[in-house]
Amino acid sequence: MEVNEKIAIEHGLKKDEYKKICDLLKRNPNLTELGIFSAMWNEHCSYKSSRLHLKKLPTKGKKVIQGPGENAGVIDIDDGDAIVFKIESHNHPSFIEPYQGAATGVGGIMRDVFTMGARPIANLNSIHFGSPQNKKTKNLLRGVVNGIGGYGNCMGIPTIAGQTSFDSSYNGNILVNAMTLGLVKKNKIFYSKAAGLNKPVIYVGSKTGRDGIHGASMASASFDEKIEEKKNQPFKLVILLQKNFYLKLV
Repeated sequence: MEVNEKIAIEHGLKKDEYKKICDLLKRNPNLTELGIFSAMWNEHCSYKSSRLHLKKLPTKGKKVIQGPGENAGVIDIDDGDAIVFKIESHNHPSFIEPYQGAATGVGGIMRDVFTMGARPIANLNSIHFGSPQNKKTKNLLRGVVNGIGGYGNCMGIPTIAGQTSFDSSYNGNILVNAMTLGLVKKNKIFYSKAAGLNKPVIYVGSKTGRDGIHGASMASASFDEKIEEKKNQPFKLVILLQKNFYLKLV
């Protein structure tokens, strides 16, 4: 298939982004390359609309063990212990399908915390909805709250704090921010980089939807597009979490 601007837009890219890709490659991308750019240049992966503001936040300090660049941040709390934390928004998925969108948001950050070697101990959230008079608000509120609590309950992780607000400015797109805290020994922190020869690589995860690589690029999509709902599987994550800590002990 010959890639053109129309296909690029269908992949969630903008016209100027497609032009930049062509300029970088000095040719039109093939379909595989377009899929990679689509996945890596979307809001979910690149934070292209908020990166400017995120750069203003402090990321270094005496107690900061790990800042941006890993699966989660790590802060030294003394006595050989550290807190691992991750916060992430799941706005688009939660607006499209509130229960599944919120639940997978919580599951994703729990995954990021325990892949650093930490055991998740608490969840928090900050969720913002449209006007109570808006016809969608009640269903969105119920679904998001149940999704956050449901996934946390399956994992055995309590939600210890939250913030909720209502304003008409969120009628067209709600904000769903979830956070997980984990506890780890400073000498047991795992990082994403690996080195060495002849070491096994094990991939673990749920099946993707029929849209495959477009799962992340949905973050840049419009709400009038048909996007397949993805079911979360919290009990599989529980098994993975327990296996992870078993492997650390043996």
